[in-house]
Amino acid sequence: MPARQKGPLSGLKVIELAHIMAGPVCGLMLADMGADVVKVEKVPGGDDARRFVPPFIGDEPAAYMMMNRNKRGVALDLKTETGKQAVRRLLEGADVVIENYRMGTMEKLGLGYEELRRINPGLIYCEISGFGRTGPYADRGGFDLIAQGMSGLMSITGEGEGRPPVKVGAPVTDITAGIIAAMGVLAAYTSRLQTGQGQKVDTSLFEAGIVHTYWQSAICFATGETPQPIGSAHPLNAPYQAFPTQDGWINIGAANQANWERLLKAIEAPQLNDDPRFSSNASRMTNLPALVEILNPIFRTRPTSDWLARLEAVGLPAGPVLTIPEMHRDPQALARGVITEVEHSTLGAVKTIGLPIAFSGTPGGPQSGAPVYGEHTAEVLSEAGYSEAEIAEMLASGAARGTATS
Repeated sequence: MPARQKGPLSGLKVIELAHIMAGPVCGLMLADMGADVVKVEKVPGGDDARRFVPPFIGDEPAAYMMMNRNKRGVALDLKTETGKQAVRRLLEGADVVIENYRMGTMEKLGLGYEELRRINPGLIYCEISGFGRTGPYADRGGFDLIAQGMSGLMSITGEGEGRPPVKVGAPVTDITAGIIAAMGVLAAYTSRLQTGQGQKVDTSLFEAGIVHTYWQSAICFATGETPQPIGSAHPLNAPYQAFPTQDGWINIGAANQANWERLLKAIEAPQLNDDPRFSSNASRMTNLPALVEILNPIFRTRPTSDWLARLEAVGLPAGPVLTIPEMHRDPQALARGVITEVEHSTLGAVKTIGLPIAFSGTPGGPQSGAPVYGEHTAEVLSEAGYSEAEIAEMLASGAARGTATS
């Protein structure tokens, strides 16, 4: 592999025994911050995300490539003793293992937490599941759609009461669970630096969905009422939502009294502040439908760019509703490196989403493309102490898979 920049997690060794999204997001976050993440894929077939097609980029699945850049790829058959032994050897020198299998799967493979901690007492064992490893739902499988429904998210997403439930467009519980898991790993790593002891880190898609209900849960705890979907509006501030313009949509963040007065200046409607229905945030929330009915025709009189200039001039937070391609071209996204390219071993430069954190002293971010199936099998096994003959035997027996250059 080419030399990597030393990110803040340089030297951290991670074994990723995870597939599709939540676990790979956790590994992705750690890899982008400099950790050496070795992704162990199953034989046959590899990560199920390899079959989330179309689309492809060249011969590689686009979905898999997005989630697995910056990692080294190993393909092992964990149904064979040889494959399981190889994983155990990798884990002997690892700091972290990430897994998102169903309850009991790792134990059946002889790779459960209690067994691995005997091999490596400092190991941080990160589990990501549908509902967590304790409680009455611990045995259930889980997907983002299921977690969004059971966490309450789908009941507060959509255009209004009585409408069909709506899923958040992105797999938000998968992605959030991966980010929370990475945060948990780093907390456990900090503890290990102080105590020398590893521990188990356990989170779930269900909990990842619940944490997105902070505002709605606060309202429910306080009032006993069931929050309803309100479109793009805010449950506690108004006006704080999308409005139609002459040529699109614009989001307005008039989330306090000062910003409300800035809005009135921009739209040249100071008289609205004298209307008792709109004189305070509480009254605006109570009379939100009437306020929206007044503001909608005002915003339709000008194009989005005109409104953005006017709102920026008075210091009011606002922004256009961009499509995904428009977001990819946005100058701020490009300047921050969150839209970038990474060099893939067979495809050359490939567009990707960058690390959403900037470090002044230890830069992170994408440095290598996602591995082709088994790309680094021989390299990683060699580092773990296997001889060329042993690696060749594993490849010949099918206990491992590799590429011609692995």
